[in-house]
Amino acid sequence: DSNSQIPVVTVIIFRTSISELLADFDVSETIVLALLNFSTFILGANLAIMGLSFFYRKRKNLTGGETDNVILGLQNVFYLLTVGSFIFTVLAVFGIDFVTLFTSLSIVAAAIAIVTKEYLNEIISGIIITFSRQISINDYVKIGEQKGKIIDLNLTKVSLLDEDDDIIFIPNHKVFTSEIINYTKKQIKKVNIPFEIDIKFLNTIEELEKKLIQSIKDYHQFIEQDSFNLKISEIRKDQLMLKFQYTLYEVNRDLEREIRKKTARRLINYLKGNAAQTADKASTP
Repeated sequence: DSNSQIPVVTVIIFRTSISELLADFDVSETIVLALLNFSTFILGANLAIMGLSFFYRKRKNLTGGETDNVILGLQNVFYLLTVGSFIFTVLAVFGIDFVTLFTSLSIVAAAIAIVTKEYLNEIISGIIITFSRQISINDYVKIGEQKGKIIDLNLTKVSLLDEDDDIIFIPNHKVFTSEIINYTKKQIKKVNIPFEIDIKFLNTIEELEKKLIQSIKDYHQFIEQDSFNLKISEIRKDQLMLKFQYTLYEVNRDLEREIRKKTARRLINYLKGNAAQTADKASTP
């Protein structure tokens, strides 16, 4: 379309005008051409990325403020093209042939390869992650031992917002090689809250289960009514390993976090109350 051709035509006219203008000055034509080529390439790449993003957003019905892995991947590709173009431009300005430089200076090339190996590893892993669709922005995941919601995917790191509202930055190569559980993609609605309790502070399992269910009565509308269960996962000498389980009608990690907090507080109050009763009985002659 004519509107998309305006920037390209402007660059061509600009290049011609600059060349004529600098003909009267003692400025190297190599430098001018290198800078103009850099500007033209970046503008063309930017237009291409914008065009691809536009058609992709239109196809997926995404608004201008929304983003996903493909959009982030295209942005990362543009950043790589910009950096690569800048390096070639600097070499051109100083009259250095890129191929000759790296074939003649093998030691320098080896040193650069060693220094940039890890960074390139992060970039390649990041591009694979963004286009693989295994994880996406706003997915609730577990990567290795870290659990939380993905808030950003960039060239070198994945940003994770954990349950304590701390932002954790995980290198892309670690994400790529780690075991990943994507709770959002699997649509896991069953919630498990594990805890351990000293047997002397426990009256009956049934009583504790009723108290925990009662503690989250404000959220019963979001929970399947017959899904509550206090499960004994392990029996030790003086302790029980328990899991309080329930199933949500739909996946909602923010709601799940609220219910976990409510359950934990009710459990602590229960233990304190039973501990006080146990102390009173022990002190009574």
